[in-house]
Amino acid sequence: MRRVIAGLFMSLDGVVEGPGHGDDFERAGWTMPYFDHQIGQVIAENTARSDILLLGRVTYHTFERTFAPQTDEMAAQMNNFPKVVVSTTLKSADWSNSTLVSDSVVEEISRLKQQPGKDITISGSITLVQSLMKHNLVDEFSLLVYPVVVGTGRRLFDDTNQTNLKLVKASPLNSGVVHLTYETATAS
Repeated sequence: MRRVIAGLFMSLDGVVEGPGHGDDFERAGWTMPYFDHQIGQVIAENTARSDILLLGRVTYHTFERTFAPQTDEMAAQMNNFPKVVVSTTLKSADWSNSTLVSDSVVEEISRLKQQPGKDITISGSITLVQSLMKHNLVDEFSLLVYPVVVGTGRRLFDDTNQTNLKLVKASPLNSGVVHLTYETATAS
């Protein structure tokens, strides 16, 4: 059975979506000063473990604007990667290799998990991650925790019931960012 892996950038105070995050990466600059080859490697490793990228509407649009017009190696990989976009407002998902899911999201993700293949990775997309968490569909959290206190913004575990996680990996990076990998109780 496939696993759903949520890959998120997080501040020390638990913010995963700060002011300006999403459509405006320039204003969400708390992550950019730390981006280096090690962070790129963590992202690449998560991607290599999967054969579907699961995206919410905002992250989908941001990635599409960033990668679709480019031809470098990373853009080519993102453009060719199979993407499942979850949105109740989009009418189509026209970026290459994208499939739109707007109805029966929980059932569709459950069905994808049952199919043969590699893992399913969610990049960002906090609304989607929180929705899937409520249905026990997230099996792993791959968190890049930045040495920054953002103060305001959306937190991963806002308004949730107690969630027990198992730490499976903790790796400090040279930039001061720590990569933490947690499995959920349902993943064990």
